[in-house]
Amino acid sequence: MSRRRVRPEELELWQQVARGTDPLHKDRRSFAPKQAEPARSERPEPSPKPAPIPEFELGGNAMRRTETHVFPRTTSDHVNGAPVQMDRKTFTRLKRGKLRPEARIDLHGMTLDQAHPALIRFIMDSQSRGRRLVLVITGKGSREDPYDASPRRRGVLKSQVPHWLRLPPVGRSVLQVSEAHRAHGGTGAYYVYLRRS
Repeated sequence: MSRRRVRPEELELWQQVARGTDPLHKDRRSFAPKQAEPARSERPEPSPKPAPIPEFELGGNAMRRTETHVFPRTTSDHVNGAPVQMDRKTFTRLKRGKLRPEARIDLHGMTLDQAHPALIRFIMDSQSRGRRLVLVITGKGSREDPYDASPRRRGVLKSQVPHWLRLPPVGRSVLQVSEAHRAHGGTGAYYVYLRRS
């Protein structure tokens, strides 16, 4: 296909059509016919300097993604994340291991059927004797893995004891449950702070 020159009347007709339309992209240059080049004796005006490019950050205009990850929480996370129900100053001393437990129970080697009634009996007896801080030793058990695909029971007593302490009949007696300080067993034991009877 051969290219022919555009005749002046066709160019004028095109300009009339172009003037009557709205551009799709207003920031782009319009296609205007080329003007005749200035004579060599005339000096062309210097073109203005382009505006400096504003600072930008890669992906700055992209839509922000919301965090949708929900990480599983371990038993320690649940216990440590519970709101503080007791006096804040006493709680700080408790976490530092400054308070001594008045009684303790060791649930090592017990099955769930043996440990649950023993714990209930111990808490009720401790409250009736006026004790405020008791220590419940559960043992650390195997390391708890919240991402484990197969449902293995790891540290069963460690995970069940805080749950039992929130349920009746001892739920009303317990004011605060917290992991013990290293001096009293660390993550293998719980401080149980009891309400006054």
